[in-house]
Amino acid sequence: MTRETRTMADGVGFNTSRRAFLGSTGLAALGAMVGGVLPLSPGGGGIPAAQAQAGGAAAPAAPKGPQYLKFPGKNDRLVVLGERPLVAETPESLLDDDTTPIEKFYIRNNGQIPEETKNPDAWKITIDGEVNNKLEITLGELKSKYKAVTRRMVLECGGNGRAAFSPPARGNQWTNGGAGCAEWTGVPLAEVLKAAGLKKSAVYTAHYAADLHLSGDASKPTLSRGVRIAKAMDPHTMIVWAMNGQPLPNIHGGPVRLIVPGWAGSASQKWLTRITIRDKEHDGPGMTEFSYRTAIKPMIPGDKGDPKNMRILESMPVRSIITSPANGAKFAAGTRELKLRGASWAGDLTVRQVDVSTDFGASWQRANLEKPKNKFDWQRWTATLKMPTDGYFEIWARATDSRGAMQPHLAGFWNPQGYGGNAMHRIAVLVG
Repeated sequence: MTRETRTMADGVGFNTSRRAFLGSTGLAALGAMVGGVLPLSPGGGGIPAAQAQAGGAAAPAAPKGPQYLKFPGKNDRLVVLGERPLVAETPESLLDDDTTPIEKFYIRNNGQIPEETKNPDAWKITIDGEVNNKLEITLGELKSKYKAVTRRMVLECGGNGRAAFSPPARGNQWTNGGAGCAEWTGVPLAEVLKAAGLKKSAVYTAHYAADLHLSGDASKPTLSRGVRIAKAMDPHTMIVWAMNGQPLPNIHGGPVRLIVPGWAGSASQKWLTRITIRDKEHDGPGMTEFSYRTAIKPMIPGDKGDPKNMRILESMPVRSIITSPANGAKFAAGTRELKLRGASWAGDLTVRQVDVSTDFGASWQRANLEKPKNKFDWQRWTATLKMPTDGYFEIWARATDSRGAMQPHLAGFWNPQGYGGNAMHRIAVLVG
């Protein structure tokens, strides 16, 4: 199978997703291909759909098939999750490259996409607040005054995996496609903050951008998140102007944005215009109530929740995905060996191991895990599976991080906006 193999089920996913295959056009295609065998349970409960529907319960209404993205320079298999603002995720099988191409990189916006600037080097960034010297620096000055570095690092939406929560959580129903790993070129944010001179009172950053609020009110920041000073001073937290060796595309925050690797992508402000250093935790849009927060004490799923019981989402949880074969792939009768490829990452941590299963988790096989190119790069993995017979198989992938935390079967610790959902990725294949 090539890296660009597309199957009838591509982009829909047999993962633990509420956007499940049941009733969709993908199911009709796969049903014809596999002779009516049902795919995974829509609730992500780790049981076959036939068993999940036992007891005479009525079948759920057939959901609509996926809507594919039509956007200049983007792969036409990205799946649209929202149109206002524009949000689109990447099917796992399109994430089979070591470095995610720009055309395959997911899209996440919170406001209106600003027009592309005609003079990128004149773009101005202000550093103010709890600093000794307020800075106003253009992108051209950033490039000339600081030594550029390039690092391959994962950028992941904070809501990645949200679709697996039951009952459904608010927000875009991401499966695993709200992530990508590009090569980012820029300067460490710490170098710029050192030039501004942080005061002893510096506690938190506050990020601001040029995108207009969806309401059209220019006085309202679309999103203004921030990070603790320690994370801002991490040498891997960067102000970047290039992606995969090309000028940063407008849709990805060009001409200049932040990259705060390992943490929710919303902290990596696009179209960056200002960073204000604050003497307390930032309280801008996207920083309060339930926004980008998980529960301190476990909540009853579906409960209203108490903002006082929420903590800020920082390091993202461990995750692994199967990038080849694609979900719904069919293999010739008599095939007794399958080659798997995938990717894994773990926020601020590293991945210790990845295991795969073909028998619903009754037994596991260790995958071959590659070393990252640099910190915050994803770790690619491979495995060779021995197939005992022809038939329908589900392949599960499970990663374990460097502290021993393992991906669960289900998205646990429900919270109102569905953060931290990192259930195992599962695909279905047919042999024969």
